[in-house]
Amino acid sequence: MARFRYRMQNILTVKEKLETQAKNEYAAANMRLMEEEEKLEKLNQRGIFLEDEGRRLVQESSLSIRDIEDNKLSIELNKEAIADQKKAIKRAEEVLEQKRLAMVELMQDRKTHEILKERAFQEFLQEEKAEESKQIDQLTSYTYGQKMKEG
Repeated sequence: MARFRYRMQNILTVKEKLETQAKNEYAAANMRLMEEEEKLEKLNQRGIFLEDEGRRLVQESSLSIRDIEDNKLSIELNKEAIADQKKAIKRAEEVLEQKRLAMVELMQDRKTHEILKERAFQEFLQEEKAEESKQIDQLTSYTYGQKMKEG
């Protein structure tokens, strides 16, 4: 029996490597998004802390206008940082979506080539079966012919 060799195996191998690379890029983009979300969570926690600190400063018996103003400034700066961080998260989400779409496309390409390989293998099996059948017929004809000569 002959050995099956897919003539586009090198293309399939390249598609598999590209898919693996796309999966790694998607995972990296996902990690980046999670890091950005963690930064936002820390900024939100800092905002809560600063607001609590501001209430404490206002309620203290020794009102320090300077401390209260510093706290208000810190709260405003934190709000700006939160807004910037939300923009960074939005950008990270967009990158993640681009990586996901690229990964899906590469997965579809690979699957297409795997289907083509499977079809080529099925054709190979049919050809082998037909060749085997032909050889059996020839052997049977030869054996029958020999019996006819002898008899």
